[in-house]
Amino acid sequence: MARILIVDDSPIDQQLTGSLLRKHLQADVTFAKDGVEALEQVNLHAPELVLTDMQMPRMDGLKLVATLKEKHPMIPVVLMTAAGSEEIAVKALSIGAASYVSKRSLAADLCDTVANVLEISNEHRTQYRVLQRQLRWESEFVVENDMKLVMGLAGHLMQGMRGMGICDSAEEVRVGVALAEALLNAYYHGNLDVPSSLREESLDEFYELAKKRSEQSPYRERRIRVSARYSRGHAVFSISDDGKGFDTSKLPDPTDPTAMTKPHGRGLLLMRSFMDEVRFNKAGNTVTMVKSKTQEAS
Repeated sequence: MARILIVDDSPIDQQLTGSLLRKHLQADVTFAKDGVEALEQVNLHAPELVLTDMQMPRMDGLKLVATLKEKHPMIPVVLMTAAGSEEIAVKALSIGAASYVSKRSLAADLCDTVANVLEISNEHRTQYRVLQRQLRWESEFVVENDMKLVMGLAGHLMQGMRGMGICDSAEEVRVGVALAEALLNAYYHGNLDVPSSLREESLDEFYELAKKRSEQSPYRERRIRVSARYSRGHAVFSISDDGKGFDTSKLPDPTDPTAMTKPHGRGLLLMRSFMDEVRFNKAGNTVTMVKSKTQEAS
């Protein structure tokens, strides 16, 4: 039996939606008259889904969605829209609401909409619980010189951090930035052999040369190889390219404040700032980064 919280300042609409959900979904339904009372109910009863009106006193549906997204991200929110609330509903969808149903078609659409969202949410919650019990996992990738794939891979790699409890969402973003910088270095300076000095001289020429080489041999045949190893204590990422490498002894000092004013060395500065350990192989075409579990994520 699903626990559903209905948030609406209209007693008539409360009873209508409640009776529909009880009859067709056998739901355990509770009520709140606005967003403030809804948050109290969420803390008391931990509903599996929140069904909310948009226009209410004290705290409207938009603010409720934003607050639930921040404090209870695993609870999906379905909007009930009435005439005049469409604009605010669109905003609510953009910041985290899972779906919506028009009050004019509650009888036809409400139960199917709620049932679909519950099914998806329960599957997501189950997968999250599975990840919380995973002790370790490894993955390997071979990526061609495609910018969309490179950036997509950075996003994929950082998703494992929170699932394994290594860092919170804020730190996860910083790890993602470090991963993106390492991948971009492998892409531009490794496989495409575009010098960072050119970036200082002309950004247009830098990107033009990169695009040209990505379509030419031998550059287009080169690949980026990535391995990721996650455990409950830390994550280890290794990123290699097929370029000629570089002399790692000539790397700029990332702790030098003047490094922040120069385009070259920026990636290394961010990588060393956000990761606990950064090291290169002798050839200079493989970087290994380690991120250990943060205290906030414990």
